Amino acid sequence: MSENPMQNENAIHVSNLERKFGDFFAVRDVNFEVRRGEFFGYLGANGAGKSTTIRMLCGLLAPTNGTALVAGIDVAKNPNAVKRRIGYMSQKFSLYPDLPVEENLRFFAGAYGLSGKTLLHKIDSILDETGLTNHRKTITSELAGGWQQRVALGNSLLHNPEILFLDEPTAGVDPASRREFIDIVKHRVQQGATAFLTTHYLDEAEFCERVGLMASGRLVTLGSPQELKSRHVPGDFWILQTNRAQQIKKQLLNMRPSVFSAHPYGKGLRVRTVSGLFDHNSLTHFLHSFDANAICAKGSASLDDVFHTVVKEDDNTAGEK
Repeated sequence: MSENPMQNENAIHVSNLERKFGDFFAVRDVNFEVRRGEFFGYLGANGAGKSTTIRMLCGLLAPTNGTALVAGIDVAKNPNAVKRRIGYMSQKFSLYPDLPVEENLRFFAGAYGLSGKTLLHKIDSILDETGLTNHRKTITSELAGGWQQRVALGNSLLHNPEILFLDEPTAGVDPASRREFIDIVKHRVQQGATAFLTTHYLDEAEFCERVGLMASGRLVTLGSPQELKSRHVPGDFWILQTNRAQQIKKQLLNMRPSVFSAHPYGKGLRVRTVSGLFDHNSLTHFLHSFDANAICAKGSASLDDVFHTVVKEDDNTAGEK
């Protein structure tokens, strides 16, 4: 039997996926693909449906309706086969806090059938990859939160999974540790693994090749970070430093629809306008008519802008139904 080309191209294929709890839709009619070797982000607020989706993809929760293929395997029909092909890290720390780091890895390696010299080599390799070599004898609970999460990540990597599922793995971790964690995942992706990351940290999602944004159980938009910014928050962004922010904001908003928004930003404003409405000189001239000391600089869109715009649009759409 010939293989399905779509299954070769995609590590994950989701079609009309749904999960109900009673009459409540936690996930409703979700469709997407994740390419092999892609770092894919799944973004949304708490309760948006991210964790429910990832639990279905990992074979931990049966879908109510729809189909999900992971590594070409139907998760509803053969969840155990899926579990052997993936690495999974939940948002709740799930290792043994009273064991040293090395013993935690050794204990879970047994479940993957690793033993002898292969096991020793693999543990050394994982400790090096996650930066934990100097902590191999440290009791896991004595590590800071970010380092504990590295232990959990190392555990999920022991069997060289082709697809890595990370469910809000850095919740509560400081920004520097979160960035180092993401760098470890990116390195795995560069080596050919596929990573599926759920997060509510917008700066983490910026590192993903594509991002799906969930709201109220539905996938409301999907694309690369730059595509999402161009699609949902087009225009020019400006950062204004001024002592007359309220007066300038009022005048700018009177220029709607050419000025989309003007929000407080430090002691000044962050403004989004129609592309080409201002250049640096014309905006400076406009500002100086109100405040001779005002300064402007070109800004840029962020996924935070996308998130708030899309969620607001979704709320308005839901209110119209």
